Amino acid sequence: MNDPADPVLSHDPWLSMKQFTPARIALGKAGMSLPTQAYLDFQLAHALARDAVKSPLDFSELTQHLNQQGMAAITLQTQVENQRAYLQRPDLGRLLSESALNTLSHLISRPFDAVVVVADGLSSKAIERHAIPFLTLLLPELSLRSYAVSPICLVRHGRVAIGDALAEHFSARLCMVLIGERPGLSSPDSMGIYFTYQARSGMTTDADRNCISNIHQRGLSYAQALKKLLYLIDEAERLQFSGVNLKDETSDVDPVAQLERGNFLLE
Repeated sequence: MNDPADPVLSHDPWLSMKQFTPARIALGKAGMSLPTQAYLDFQLAHALARDAVKSPLDFSELTQHLNQQGMAAITLQTQVENQRAYLQRPDLGRLLSESALNTLSHLISRPFDAVVVVADGLSSKAIERHAIPFLTLLLPELSLRSYAVSPICLVRHGRVAIGDALAEHFSARLCMVLIGERPGLSSPDSMGIYFTYQARSGMTTDADRNCISNIHQRGLSYAQALKKLLYLIDEAERLQFSGVNLKDETSDVDPVAQLERGNFLLE
């Protein structure tokens, strides 16, 4: 195995930039190839990403955890029957199955202010690790705003747009979809949140949604994501729209500290 300190490895002038990103930059070279360690790291990251896509989410365990914390939940299925079909037919992941429609028809019908959807998406690991900790922060905030929230909808093989049909069913103004994002080689467990105001099936487009992305241990924290989501909710309520015209004006950067730090690209 190559030693990173080995003098046969070429020096990479981008090495100082590695401190700013987990992206695969400045990996070095051994002759015309990657160093062995960098190659093995890539293989491992690729395997973790594939596992995140192919591993099924344990919906029973998720429901049990939610119930233990006093959160009501229902499990629903899209028209996708298996993971292979989920990858090949995104359109079916946006439609509820007959059994899901039957389940919804037996629920007490009354308007809600908000619907929260949790879908496995392309990373079951993301939902497994981040959905419950985030909901534990989100639901009390919605309660403080006196919002009536529907039972949490756990959707197997769901795409983002599945939230539109559920918001319409519950007559909810606010739709939040927590979903496992497409795994990257540095983040196989990244969760995204899609927020839509007045979502309706067949009418809402992707341009009507706001996305909060990259929620994981080395990305956006739960507190940061919550701050952004609550800002979007408040602004959407005020302006009565969401999507590309609703900008996230929140910032976690201290402007004074940023000025003192300067522009690292000019260093």
